[in-house]
Amino acid sequence: MATRSLVTGGAGFLGSHLCQSLLERGDEVICLDNLFTSRMETIESLIAHERFSFIEHDVTEPYAVESDVIYNLACPAAPGHYQYDPIYTLKISVLGALHALELAKQTGATVVHASTSEVYGDPQVHPQPEEYRGCVNPIGLRACYDEGKRAAETLMFDYNRMHNVDIRVARIFNTYGPHMHPFDGRVVSNFIRQALAGDALTVFGDGEQSRSFCFVSDLVRGLVRMGECSDAMGPINLGNPKEFTMLELANLVLELTSSDSTLEHMSLPADDPMQRQPIIDRAKAVLDWSPEVELRDGLAETIAWFSSIDVDEWTPPTPNWAGGLSAT
Repeated sequence: MATRSLVTGGAGFLGSHLCQSLLERGDEVICLDNLFTSRMETIESLIAHERFSFIEHDVTEPYAVESDVIYNLACPAAPGHYQYDPIYTLKISVLGALHALELAKQTGATVVHASTSEVYGDPQVHPQPEEYRGCVNPIGLRACYDEGKRAAETLMFDYNRMHNVDIRVARIFNTYGPHMHPFDGRVVSNFIRQALAGDALTVFGDGEQSRSFCFVSDLVRGLVRMGECSDAMGPINLGNPKEFTMLELANLVLELTSSDSTLEHMSLPADDPMQRQPIIDRAKAVLDWSPEVELRDGLAETIAWFSSIDVDEWTPPTPNWAGGLSAT
């Protein structure tokens, strides 16, 4: 009998790839999304699949869906999106986790929770192991997301301790690939969109801040393995440990797009982390997982997808998206 998997936020960038992977594995997949920052186009190829169904629903409200595994991905994850309505973002993180856990408590489902490297804040420990407790500004512009995700982790572990809910907590580091929203405000999509249009690439600060970029197929493979592994309660870092500065990323995008665009330096956004790099020893040991796609190859595939779409049809999903640009 096929595993019945529920993916909240399943029409988003990461969720759509996860839905596709689960279908390829043979699962029955229910995609639940309110299309706040996502688009039906990302799951258009899945709609006709006999084992796929879509439910339009806001996870801040309870829902009742029978499933074996709940992949809790629903949450705006790009700064311009989550800062657009910070109170709503916090509600999505906390109430979304609460409703997934309540459903799992009632049905016996496993919850695979998509947490984030943002729980580490602007880290004072580098690279970041799961034991590090973070350095987060609880009243800053990013706190609605950072603290919301930290609170969601608290709920996950309390439901496990109090109600024996089977949980798996993944701390996801910067992920990129096809289906990224061109106007999501993330650095990879910004650089690619700007380079293809011949616009200046926006580099914040001196460009020496670093990130570690994981291609979406690698990340999804890690999430699926977490759903399969009973020893993967976590938290477990999922990300690529190879670190790149923003200047290195910008120059690689310019090379791969054959663009003559220049670089335009702007002030760093508030609380933007200077470093982000995962230690993935736990993922290797527990999941037998590590990323396989090199940045150059993943960027080439992502650039090809960006070149295939009409960017003008992808209007910014939130009015102030430009105000939240960062190296995230």
